[in-house]
Amino acid sequence: MKLCIIGSGYVGLVTGACFAEVGHHVICVDNNQKKIDMLLAGQIPIYEPGLEELVTRNVAAKRLMFTTSIEEGVAHGEVVFIAVPTPPQADGSVDLSYIEAVAREIAGVLKEYRVIVDKSTVPVKTGEKVAETIRRYNKTGCEFDVVSNPEFLREGCAVPDLMKPDRIVIGSNNDRAVSLMKKVYEPFMAPILVTDINSAELIKHAANSFLALKISYINAVAAICEASGADVEKVADGIGMDRRIGRNFLNAGLGYGGSCFPKDIAAFISISRQLGVPFTLLEEVERINASALEHFLVKVREALWVLRDKKIAVWGLAFKPDTDDIRCSVAMDLVVQLLKEGAYVSVYDPKGMEKAKELGTLKKATFAASPLEAAQDAEALIIATEWEEFANVDLAALKKTMHTPLLFDGRNLLHPDIAREAGFTYVSVGR
Repeated sequence: MKLCIIGSGYVGLVTGACFAEVGHHVICVDNNQKKIDMLLAGQIPIYEPGLEELVTRNVAAKRLMFTTSIEEGVAHGEVVFIAVPTPPQADGSVDLSYIEAVAREIAGVLKEYRVIVDKSTVPVKTGEKVAETIRRYNKTGCEFDVVSNPEFLREGCAVPDLMKPDRIVIGSNNDRAVSLMKKVYEPFMAPILVTDINSAELIKHAANSFLALKISYINAVAAICEASGADVEKVADGIGMDRRIGRNFLNAGLGYGGSCFPKDIAAFISISRQLGVPFTLLEEVERINASALEHFLVKVREALWVLRDKKIAVWGLAFKPDTDDIRCSVAMDLVVQLLKEGAYVSVYDPKGMEKAKELGTLKKATFAASPLEAAQDAEALIIATEWEEFANVDLAALKKTMHTPLLFDGRNLLHPDIAREAGFTYVSVGR
């Protein structure tokens, strides 16, 4: 099929590359000329495992193209996916101006039937507004359908998530649109759930909110474990062995972050308020998540007494491993707070440092070339992102490097007994 993806960020670029990989002919559109120039030159503007190889292979096969022209994209694509940002506003609601702007642009160039797909995470009833906008600004009166097709990609494993999805959700009341969408996804061999548009839009927010709830739940349990002398890892294992619950997302630590969970939970709270049914449970999820970092910092302050003029190493800036995404990263928030309290902070992240430098909020921090360089002469080390290379560090070499062998594991990455046997004063979460 001929497909168009409008927006070439994490979702759009991965989606376009994977669609091309299964044989579709895809044109990715973005209004950022610099990004399109990079892609045309064979450079990938984001880090995602496996993505560069997919893009390179499918560009060479002429199944994947890039442009800044929405007109060119809509003319090419039988199905047009909207994958533009939906950033949060101050009150937690979603800024839909990018969606509205794209809908208007599509309306201006639409000349024959197209399926317009909301791939971005949007509040319920957004599909209705997109359809209304296109009808209002399209002068030809041609037919189209709007479909909701939420993405369920996890950064760091987005390619396998899209190539082998748990499920595909198609929200539409029109058989013609559903038929075309099923044809798009036929190569992926995954269960397809067809719903109305409003239900499809709610599924993404409800799913992410439930996963965030699990994280906040285990962090609340971790505080009880610390007070009682229990081990949250063993408690989580016991809970997770129940097939009704499962072990995933029951990892205590500094809390959730990233570009999805904080935004989606805030949006779902805002949506529920607007509908007159406040979702107060999610407000508590947010509160517990916000308190997780402060609870951890209390341990750091108690151990170091005064943070001012102390050298503290922080391993990790990305919000999770296997990505360079630092948006809403708890690790970034941690470093900012340490700097505010006067500490000298040396940071290392395998993929996130360039974007952190561009952001500018860590200009007082030192960016190291390796984990051990970051830890050189440090009076404490904090593990803030669970990169595999941090789990495999040579603890003997690390101890020799540091001024004081004080290790705070914010992701429970290391085994307490092994760290203590290596000579560290080891502090983790809930154990």
